[in-house]
Order: sequence, then structure tokens, then C-alpha cells
Amino acid sequence: QVQLLESGGGLVQAGGSLRLSCAATSRTLSRPAMGWFRQAPGKERVFVAAISGSGNTHYADSVKGRFTVSRDNAKNTMYLQMSSLKPEDTAVYYCAQGRFTVITDTYDYWGQGTQVTVSS
Repeated sequence: QVQLLESGGGLVQAGGSLRLSCAATSRTLSRPAMGWFRQAPGKERVFVAAISGSGNTHYADSVKGRFTVSRDNAKNTMYLQMSSLKPEDTAVYYCAQGRFTVITDTYDYWGQGTQVTVSS
């Protein structure tokens, strides 16, 4: 069983930056893909970014050029560096582990989420 723990959320002004972390509790010989999703109030959970075990990345168009996903396999940790934040980035951010896709259902394990609030 894999447990994922997000941290780093908070309140930031528009134009500011935040870095989210996602620590996985178990270490495996393989390096599964990991992803970030977000869910705003009253909306469905949507894809933000993903990183494969070999380091390939993919981003939603809405965050491309502003967010950077990375991972430190030695620490079993994934990061999401968010810059030039906008009020519409406000959401609960979830990390997940699974396949290298944009589809929620292809991820097997999920964190509890961390709130990001961007004020205008």
C-alpha cells in the first residue's frame, strides 16, 4: 500500500509562487508515474501535470510555462513549483501515483490534498 502526503499549500497573492511537495511512504524498485490534479469548489477534479518514472513531463495547457513538475527518486518525493499564480489556480491540489496519463481513473493512489488559495 502506498501513502502519499502533500504539503506546501497556502495563501498567496496573484503573481506569487508556491512549491508543493508529495512524499510517498513506500519505496519500490520501479518508478511509477506521478501526477498532480486539482479541484476547485463545485468543479470536477482535473489534471495539472504528470511526470513519468524516467522524468518525462506533461502539463495542462492552463499551467504550461508557469508550473514545473519534478521528482527526487532518492527521496520518493515529487514537487510542483507554481509561479505567476492566478486566482483561477485556487483549488485543492492532489498528488497521485499511477500511469503517465491525464486521466484521473488511471491513478491508483491519492494523497489527501492541500489547499492553494490565490488572492487577487
